[in-house]
Amino acid sequence: MSSRPARRLIGVLALQGDFREHMAALRACEVECRPVRLRADLDGVDALILPGGESTTMARLMEPGLREAIVARSAEGMPVLGTCAGMILMANRVVDGRPDQEPLGLIDMTVQRNAYGRQIDSFETEVESPAIGGSGPAVFIRAPQVVEPARQAEVLAVHAGRTVALRQGNRLALAFHPELTPDRRWHQYFLGLRANGS
Repeated sequence: MSSRPARRLIGVLALQGDFREHMAALRACEVECRPVRLRADLDGVDALILPGGESTTMARLMEPGLREAIVARSAEGMPVLGTCAGMILMANRVVDGRPDQEPLGLIDMTVQRNAYGRQIDSFETEVESPAIGGSGPAVFIRAPQVVEPARQAEVLAVHAGRTVALRQGNRLALAFHPELTPDRRWHQYFLGLRANGS
């Protein structure tokens, strides 16, 4: 009997933003992936990535059935990773958001949109985290800031005194873009999360 783990299929929300870069990162990790645009695309997916991009646009383009399925599947234990705009989608409170902006509420946290400034203020730096075994590159593009993390969330990385990576059970949120660097350790960390949050 083989001791190899069962093959996993990772979905990437593909309504807008840098979903292609996340899919390329997953393929570099030798993991099967699928773009998710409709409710049916989520069927059979073991985990989901919410990419960077424009959070209000993604929320507006997301069909109600898909929104409901993501929330339900996450509550059942499906691991979810949100990067940059994906972090905003995962929050339950958004500062400076549009009045009609409805995040998914997957993590009990407050985030501020575009807290690091405009596109011209984008930067790359090194972020230290035990989760990835040390320091790694992080690209911040119109990045959000965690204004108030959930008390039960585990802070995984801090930059300039602000939480930029946190985990709550099977849910992982990053303020930066790991997919825009050649370092795959954040994706590998996410792929290590199982449905029970371990």
